[in-house]
Amino acid sequence: MHRRHVFPVSTVLLVAANLLIPVAIVVFALGFFPYKPFLPGLAEYQPLQYGPPPEAPFDRLIFMVIDALRSDFVYLDGSGFEFTQRLIADGVAVPFTAHATSPTITMPRIKAITTGSTPSFLDAILNFDEADTSSTLAVQDTWLAQMKAKKAGKLVMYGDDTWLKLFPGVFDRADGTSSFFVSDFTEVDNNVTRHISDELRNDDWNTMVLHYLGLDHIGHKTGPRGPNMVPKQREMDGIVRIIYEAMETQPHLQSTLLVFCGDHGMNDAGNHGASSPGETSPALAFVSPKLKSISKPVKVPADFAEDFQYYGVVEQSDLAPTLAALLGFPIPKNSLGSFMLEFLPFWPEKHDKLQILMRNARQILDIVAATYSASSSVGKQHSIDCSRPGSLAEELTCEWQGIGDMAGKSSGGDLDDGWIMDVSKWLSKTQTLMSSMASNYDMPMLAYGELAATVASVAAVYAVAISTAMGAASLVPFALITVLYGIMMFASSYVEEEQHFWYWATSAWLLYLAIRSIPKARHRSFIRGLIALGAMRLIRGWNQTGQKFAGEPDIVTTFVASNPPLLWCLVIATYSMVFLQLFNCLRSIPTAISGSLIAGLVTSAVSFKLAFTNEDAPELIVGFAKTLVDVFDGPSLVNRARAVFLGLGLTSIYPLYNLVIPGARASIGDAMRTLHHLYTLFALTQSRVTNVPLFLLFQAIFWCLSRLDLGAAEVTISSLLLQFSSFFAMGGSNAISGVDLSNAYNGVSGFNIVAVGVLTFLSNWAAPVWWTSASNLLLLKSRRSNTHMHGSAYKQHASILTVFVTVTLGFVMVACTALRTHLFIWTVFSPKYLYTMAWSLGQHLVINLAFGGLLYWIGCG
Repeated sequence: MHRRHVFPVSTVLLVAANLLIPVAIVVFALGFFPYKPFLPGLAEYQPLQYGPPPEAPFDRLIFMVIDALRSDFVYLDGSGFEFTQRLIADGVAVPFTAHATSPTITMPRIKAITTGSTPSFLDAILNFDEADTSSTLAVQDTWLAQMKAKKAGKLVMYGDDTWLKLFPGVFDRADGTSSFFVSDFTEVDNNVTRHISDELRNDDWNTMVLHYLGLDHIGHKTGPRGPNMVPKQREMDGIVRIIYEAMETQPHLQSTLLVFCGDHGMNDAGNHGASSPGETSPALAFVSPKLKSISKPVKVPADFAEDFQYYGVVEQSDLAPTLAALLGFPIPKNSLGSFMLEFLPFWPEKHDKLQILMRNARQILDIVAATYSASSSVGKQHSIDCSRPGSLAEELTCEWQGIGDMAGKSSGGDLDDGWIMDVSKWLSKTQTLMSSMASNYDMPMLAYGELAATVASVAAVYAVAISTAMGAASLVPFALITVLYGIMMFASSYVEEEQHFWYWATSAWLLYLAIRSIPKARHRSFIRGLIALGAMRLIRGWNQTGQKFAGEPDIVTTFVASNPPLLWCLVIATYSMVFLQLFNCLRSIPTAISGSLIAGLVTSAVSFKLAFTNEDAPELIVGFAKTLVDVFDGPSLVNRARAVFLGLGLTSIYPLYNLVIPGARASIGDAMRTLHHLYTLFALTQSRVTNVPLFLLFQAIFWCLSRLDLGAAEVTISSLLLQFSSFFAMGGSNAISGVDLSNAYNGVSGFNIVAVGVLTFLSNWAAPVWWTSASNLLLLKSRRSNTHMHGSAYKQHASILTVFVTVTLGFVMVACTALRTHLFIWTVFSPKYLYTMAWSLGQHLVINLAFGGLLYWIGCG
């Protein structure tokens, strides 16, 4: 009997390859991003021959975090921190620049500050999940846990609710605020400030944590030089003044230490997450009238420093041992910090200084021993041959033996400053060694992940090879793009500036298509080629992205944002284009009905965009835009967004009805174009207002491509190139700081991981998804003009995209494995792997295959 409906081998291989993609990604990630082990339990004072621990000069701590407080915001001339600068000049505030290691985002930085350790890079992922509780520090040793263990008072916290997630049940009083409503500059900070006066009058606490978010939100919105930045700095400086004056006047605050700092900085674009000097250089200041007796005079304001390093430079992890000595508790067990020598003069007796440094050194030596004892003789000091140490760890152990012997031969009274400097250098050297052990890679898991990606690649390539519909010549450009892109993954500079590869490759491809079509329609092809290349040139220069030149002048900053009337003319032109296209596609509906429906939908979308911009970037609302904002004044942003989404959903019912019900009035082509233009309106809603005009340029390129006779392979190559180019043109990058959260809460009144996750992806990948929809229209056109293709057009399209994803995924995995000891592994290659995950799982599997396949299926009738 003849068996029917058996899937071809190429289809089976294609399905297998795509099923292996998430398997490869997850397996490799489990080996690449493991949780770091830590020493359990709370540290206790160990007996030393030099007596009990020295007396602490402070008994209360006010720890104030100003999110994204870059060092120059506090220390340079023109800063809004005028009162703080006077405190520094008077010697009652000691300033530092605290180096923040990558990833420079809140959760891992708070972990470093409180534990003194180097957080796992996996915290960068968990940072975006407000519902996550797996990253808690409830069972780890921190200075918060030590202050609670003292039982000398309550712990209170106001501000970023990341602290509540990290320290569940630790605070006796708390009021958390969400860190992801980035359009909120004021209420998010007022919710913190309103508690301060009452708490300063209370005397039942020994630790108060404040975490202000407004300055960080302003940075994300308008950059470090935005109009709201200095006023926000003055507001924060006012909080410092309130606290300091209370410390001076209220008896129960006489021995209170105020520490205020940034958890990270920001780059010139106002973002953070990577390792540029601006992102890794937050300010840190210790404030108390008691500091006047030990501080040294410094220049205020400081001279400009291009690397943002002002005054003393310390590591954020140094806070843990320093606070331990200043407040009188044992150093947290997992701390890799080194005591800040600037505070040693608090203890005039040298045996006290000896105690502080010896306890710091022995605590770090315990970590070295715990880390290396299984594989070396570290921890068994007498078995080490110090004439020939076998490792850097053994070398450090031998150096410590010499330093310890020198201290042991003395009572501490005759130790000179040279010994103190030797200990400080040893601590720094050990800190560098242990901090570099950022991850314990699971090499078998890495190998299994790479193997799965390789098998997927072979299956996808074979599926393309045995497809009779595609000639080898048509795939030469694709093969060249894939191989060059894969090789590029081994160079950090190319990964950081990946956008240039896509810009040039796309321009070259559009030029090739234009030249190829000239013999068929010489004059018109030449004009269309110029239009496409001109549009691509504008797209390339629209947003300056990447790492090295972020914040440099581009079309948006130079011409658009600086000229709001021009911006709004372009925005209105874009929405008008969508209106006309929808009106044309719904011509089967009576004009009065379709015109009213579309006008209401587009008007609600424009109303939302105006209202959102008025909250997000009010400096752009001028002239007739201000008039329109006043006209549309009324509903909240959440309700406006919901109205747009509801209108889009209801309007999409008509084209879907025409596609599903045989014999419907509208043509299939009109119905598919209607869905595409409805998505365009959604993409405009999820895009920054300055990026809205880019969709005019995308439409110009699409129009040029639709006039060409493209095969499935050419449509796929065009789609691939334009998806990546448009992603970077919209401001995307390979840095965590490139994730735009400004539209993640459109229509959402509170945190919902599914809704916010979907909206975050669709706002950052709005343009690539648009090109998925546009490519589907080109595929359907190719299918209609080549009747012999029928269902093979989409299969060819999916096969080529799968080859690119599987092959480049393998390249990225191999690059991360081969360069796992590279200086930039956590700042360049690890974020690139995260983006590769998003491109492979989100854009490829969900958008290109599932969403694109659904559109193609219903478009085929």
